[in-house]
Amino acid sequence: MLRAPFDPKQILFTQADLDADALHPLLAGAVDQVRAVAAWAREYLCAPHPELGRKGPVCPYAQGSLDRDVFYLAVHRGETVNEAELDEVLAVYRDWFHQLDPLTGPSAQFKTILLTLPDLPGDVARQVVDRTQLRLKPHYTDQGLMLGEFHDGPPAKGGLWNPDFRPLRSPVPMLVVRYMVASDLPFLADDPVTLASYLRYFGHGGPASLRGQVRAAAQRHGLPMPEPSANVGIPHPNTNQGVR
Repeated sequence: MLRAPFDPKQILFTQADLDADALHPLLAGAVDQVRAVAAWAREYLCAPHPELGRKGPVCPYAQGSLDRDVFYLAVHRGETVNEAELDEVLAVYRDWFHQLDPLTGPSAQFKTILLTLPDLPGDVARQVVDRTQLRLKPHYTDQGLMLGEFHDGPPAKGGLWNPDFRPLRSPVPMLVVRYMVASDLPFLADDPVTLASYLRYFGHGGPASLRGQVRAAAQRHGLPMPEPSANVGIPHPNTNQGVR
């Protein structure tokens, strides 16, 4: 269990914390839901799916995160939620993410924080999660991060290889923070604001196979390709990970 150094009320749990004999009070009445998220990651995200439209697991990111013990679970309790307060809670985890070990090396790219909302009724949770992700996404991409939305709706976004597949279904509503990676281009290319963030980080550093798509997206929005010296880069190894 880890506590945020600048806000000790915010806590990150690992699988070992969920299996402990003495559970943290924050998990009281919600531990089964949080355990279900850990099981969902292993059994769904890390496995193939017949509707995915490609070989391999639903999320190439998840197995590496679990194996390296950098798969962190957070819990925000309450049957109602103030969205402004939720934004502030997420901001704590976002800022903590940047300081959370590992900061460099192969394991850093797999670090992820899943903020679960185990008490929210389903209809409320779907709206809150979708609205929050849409509202905050540009703030996260500006920092080289992705904010993903998951719930039992499921979210309407289709898969990259099968648009009829809805890969963001989860047993508990949650918002997920991870590093942006070069292969996130399709999730960012339709919005000039998020595409501008992508260009800052990957405009000259992404895979050669994506450079034509990057240039085309930039031209579509009237955005200049960054000069090589302006390419900020994200301080972690590039991967081709991500659900969808």
